[in-house]
Amino acid sequence: MSVTAALPRIAHLDDLRRAFVAGGEPLPEITTRLLLDTLGLGNRQAFDFLARARPTQEEFEQWVIETAGMPDPDLVVRYNAAVEAHAAARSTEPDIDRLPNVLSEADLTQWERDGYVILHDAISREACAEVARLVWDFLDACADEPVSWYGKGAEGIMVPVYQHPALEVGRRSPRVRKAFAQLWGRSDLWVTIDQLGFNPPVTEHSAFKGSDLHWDVSLARPIPFATQALLYLTDTSTDHGAFRCVPGFHHRLDAWLDNLDGQLPREVDLSDEAVCVPGRVGDLVIWRQDLPHGASPNRADRPRLVQYLNFYPPDLEMADQWL
Repeated sequence: MSVTAALPRIAHLDDLRRAFVAGGEPLPEITTRLLLDTLGLGNRQAFDFLARARPTQEEFEQWVIETAGMPDPDLVVRYNAAVEAHAAARSTEPDIDRLPNVLSEADLTQWERDGYVILHDAISREACAEVARLVWDFLDACADEPVSWYGKGAEGIMVPVYQHPALEVGRRSPRVRKAFAQLWGRSDLWVTIDQLGFNPPVTEHSAFKGSDLHWDVSLARPIPFATQALLYLTDTSTDHGAFRCVPGFHHRLDAWLDNLDGQLPREVDLSDEAVCVPGRVGDLVIWRQDLPHGASPNRADRPRLVQYLNFYPPDLEMADQWL
């Protein structure tokens, strides 16, 4: 790699590389998460490169620039302040704070009751079409050629595309950011650098490749509050591989865990209680991380496409053990 630019000072950047390449001590999970999202990198994307290439620091930094471009200088300042415990770590985002609320009182009531909410028309249909095109191009597939839907490229129902200007529309949308600010009660949030999703129809030759209902968080208690979300890139009916969850389960999760009588919680089948959540192109479904959730088998006649994105604060609580 030839050096064409240099990164600014970014706290713990060398520590991350040394943890993979030189047996260094792993960074705290929240620090790693903030660092990679500040750099504009997906975590698996970065981990795979570090483990495979075992780069020098110069090679690693050049790969970061070539892969994700130069990071936002304002975000780097916020990141350094957050991980170095400066007073500016708990900053606000005045532009987001000044925006009128995008989730109504009825939306917030549903959020408290069910643990999920839909921000309708989070981004335009045109912007969603640009993101959907990334999926089709990556998979070398075509929307009107069903035989192309079942080739190689996707990892289960995940499509490992992390960097493209089209993806930044949702990540930078003030409406999207305001919705998360309302749910978190604060605006100093980081956006995740996440993947895309492709869920084709189930056939006799191709089974559903998604996971069962699950949690992406440790069930060690107390389970901290956090959000997850996806953006529908296709009009999605309940039978179209829609997002599904068990509404309101967060209210009874503690009691449910207390009464498992030796059963492993992740092995309990909750599918009979799940509901599928339909939406239009551009609708953003946000749910609590303590809600059992997952995609559903696609019984329609066309694939379901989504973009995963989420926001979290720099002092996000994370469990010390995985249960």
